[in-house]
Amino acid sequence: MAKGLQGFSWTMLLLFCAIQELGSWAMHTAVESPGLGQPGDPALLAGGRVKRGWVWNQFFVVEEYTGTEPLYVGKIHSDSDEGDGSIKYTISGEGAGTIFLIDEITGDIHATERLDREQKTFYTLRAQARDRQTDQLLEPESEFIIKVQDINDSEPRFLEGPYIGSVAELSPIGTSVMQVMASDADDPTYGSSARVVYSVLEGEQHFTVDSKTGVIRTAVADLDRETQDRYEVVIRATDMAGQLGGLSGSTTVTIVVTDVNDNPPRFPQKMYQFSIVETAPVGTAIGRVKAEDSDVGENTDMTYQVKDEEGVEMFKVTTDSNTQEAVITVQKPLDYESKKVHTVVVEALNKFVDPRFVDLGTFRDQTIVRVSVLDVDEPPEFRPPSNLMEVQEDAHVGSVVGVVTALDPDTANHPVRYAIDRSTDTERIFDIDAKTGAIVTGKVLDRETAGWHNITVLAMEADNHSQVSRASLRIRILDVNDNPPELATPYEAAVCEDAKPGQLIQTISVVDRDEPQSGHRFYFTLAPEATNNHHFSLLDIQDNTAAVHTQRVGFNRQEQDVYLLPILVVDSGPPALSSTGTLTIRVCGCDSNGAIQSCNSTAYVVSATLSPGALIALLVCILILVVLVLLILTLKRHHKSHLTSEDDEDMRDNVIKYNDEGGGEQDTEAYDMSALRSLYDFSEIKGGDGGGGPGEGGPGRNPTSELHALPQWVQSPDLDFSVFRDYISRKVEQADEDLSVPPYDSFQTYAFEGSDSPVPSLSSINTWSSGSEQDFSYLGGWGPRFRQLAALYAGRRGEEDSEES
Repeated sequence: MAKGLQGFSWTMLLLFCAIQELGSWAMHTAVESPGLGQPGDPALLAGGRVKRGWVWNQFFVVEEYTGTEPLYVGKIHSDSDEGDGSIKYTISGEGAGTIFLIDEITGDIHATERLDREQKTFYTLRAQARDRQTDQLLEPESEFIIKVQDINDSEPRFLEGPYIGSVAELSPIGTSVMQVMASDADDPTYGSSARVVYSVLEGEQHFTVDSKTGVIRTAVADLDRETQDRYEVVIRATDMAGQLGGLSGSTTVTIVVTDVNDNPPRFPQKMYQFSIVETAPVGTAIGRVKAEDSDVGENTDMTYQVKDEEGVEMFKVTTDSNTQEAVITVQKPLDYESKKVHTVVVEALNKFVDPRFVDLGTFRDQTIVRVSVLDVDEPPEFRPPSNLMEVQEDAHVGSVVGVVTALDPDTANHPVRYAIDRSTDTERIFDIDAKTGAIVTGKVLDRETAGWHNITVLAMEADNHSQVSRASLRIRILDVNDNPPELATPYEAAVCEDAKPGQLIQTISVVDRDEPQSGHRFYFTLAPEATNNHHFSLLDIQDNTAAVHTQRVGFNRQEQDVYLLPILVVDSGPPALSSTGTLTIRVCGCDSNGAIQSCNSTAYVVSATLSPGALIALLVCILILVVLVLLILTLKRHHKSHLTSEDDEDMRDNVIKYNDEGGGEQDTEAYDMSALRSLYDFSEIKGGDGGGGPGEGGPGRNPTSELHALPQWVQSPDLDFSVFRDYISRKVEQADEDLSVPPYDSFQTYAFEGSDSPVPSLSSINTWSSGSEQDFSYLGGWGPRFRQLAALYAGRRGEEDSEES
């Protein structure tokens, strides 16, 4: 009876097919009679009554049932059931009505489908007992469980594969490599279906596996990566604790043998040969050698070094980190003539040495590298390399300054020729003997102009000028005393009119362009022309300066306001040189304290000698003034020519309008005849010779006056037309002689009307006859357009005739 039920109890009827011994038959009985509990459940009482206290609400059904009839699960029964069919049994819950069916009258439960414990391990259902007539519950609804009982139907599986492990070579026996693990879907709490054991199917010669834990270990101690670097080991997992009939699964485990530094480096050759030209610069790579190592990774990292002393001095070995090669480079200049072959011992050793394998041998190796030096044609070499020479500045042209020497370093020892790079001696101050290398002066030297000269000397093979060497040479010009001392400045001093004797008025110093090795020493004295001077005295202070003092009492500006004191300066030579400078002393009015108040404006007298700076400044000022004057004159001339061109243009306009008939005197608005008649004024022409007076016919005549001197169309008995011929000829001649005047295509005159005009010219310039010979009667035949002009000339003619009569 279930506890907690009020008024009713359920009775589970368990049917047994057979009662056998306890122990191994218990599980078989459970399988055949699923209505029974698990092994160890309470025993049944006689007469089929269940022992009170048995957990009745759990059924068992075996999985993977393959029979053709529904599988009997168990029976539910109520104590109130008298077997008359008045009670109806029903179930609900998981699988009720589909997987599990119940007989409503008897309460028998059957499984109609094949169950799989790996998919679902149990089902929860609810049982009810109702009155068949009234459908009322006779017992409270009770929950029970149908548990799917496991059988060994799932093999072990390696779910974490594929497996890859590693072990260092030469590892001792039993070194753990890795662990594998298989999973079994069967129930681990029921029987041995999920008890898995491991074994090695393939690779058992080198590896073992722990049957319970799945840990793979080494079986030998001589694993060699250089012989075989990986192994494929097959591991099998079997359930049922490995018993016969158990299921199994397998997996392949890849075991990689990792490298250890157990192999020393070895050179493939015991000798290498390289060659290089003797002119190869320092740092040039000669060649590469490499030691081989059977290891991999950092165990092959090498370091190389030169072992012999000669090789250490001449060559350098470095390691290429990418290729692990030894790079041999030149460390000192090579010389074929000194040594033709160099022997170098190169050693290779591992950078990382494993102390566990030191007993295997020495992890280093050596090889010999022979370097042959190739001869090349080298340029001459200067010997000795001294680059400083000295020469006196007064040396004569052609004096020897020094000798340079260069030799051909080749075995042939070709002759050498010398030259000077003229880009470093553009003034050709020095020359060199092409054969001997003697450097001589080519010009007079002057230390004050250039105290040092830097030239480049070339040395080349006589038969091959492309083999050239260069040497820089510094030539120092030694000083000689060839410049006299001079006063430092054009000294000017002032002295008061009431000066006392012995009063200091000026301290004088001098300059000398020479630089004697012993230093300057100057001596001061008054020039011989100042020996009769009683006004001032000169004192040599013995420190290359001198002091000028007054020698009398008082001075008078009215008597003399300026004194010129010549001073003689002599240097210490050799030879001793001297010069005379003048000190200008002004006499000024001073106050009681000796301060200068006023001096005569003419007191300052320009010294007879001016410094180069003052002369340059004076010349610059004069040049500026000259440029300004020329600029002003040019502007005036340009303005004047512009005005003259405007006057000429006005004259041409009047002359061009000369042949315009217009309306005559009647048309006063169109043309002013009085202006036309007064265009040329003959009142300025003096005399009847036609040559004119001064200023009229000369070359300097004003063009404006010449224009007014042109003859008018009114004929005069005493008019000479040679004036125009002379004028035009003179202008043409002036234009031909003046090279600054641009050429003109034509000389414009108004004496010709033109080839297209239907009438002859009206200009009087083309008229060569006198006034009495002019006849204008032909104008009447020109048509109505010239009628007024014909009447005008006819009237003028009549007036002239009446005047003559």
